Amino acid sequence: MYRLKPINFSSLFLLIFLFLSMTTCKKDKDEIPSVSVNILIDPNSTQYLELNAPGGYLYLTGGVRGIIVYRLSQNEFMAYERDCPYQPSNSCALVEVEASGLTLIDSCCGSKFIITDGSVINGPANRSLKYYNNTYDGNMLHIYN
Repeated sequence: MYRLKPINFSSLFLLIFLFLSMTTCKKDKDEIPSVSVNILIDPNSTQYLELNAPGGYLYLTGGVRGIIVYRLSQNEFMAYERDCPYQPSNSCALVEVEASGLTLIDSCCGSKFIITDGSVINGPANRSLKYYNNTYDGNMLHIYN
């Protein structure tokens, strides 16, 4: 007849701890860091000529690696982080507006995005550009998170 060995609780505890530590959620190492953004500009001023009409865009200092502001319509704006969502820690992962003015590209990895909503056209990126909230009261554009 077989005799059962007593349970070694310290070994069982160690196994459970190792299992749980391997299966818990971990922060994505390739995630764009969260930084505070609170920018106020007058997009109709001569200082921001590029934004005076729909279809215009400009680069602003702020965010992680800069912000692209795009005037979608007379009263709507889009504001995106320039740090590419694909391997954002890579020093060359910087999004720019292409010559057509319709798409954004990270020339480092080749990912392309639609300027009107920040979604991916083709990868390797599989996430949209990081979007910053904004409000426009007809005079001032507030970009924030």
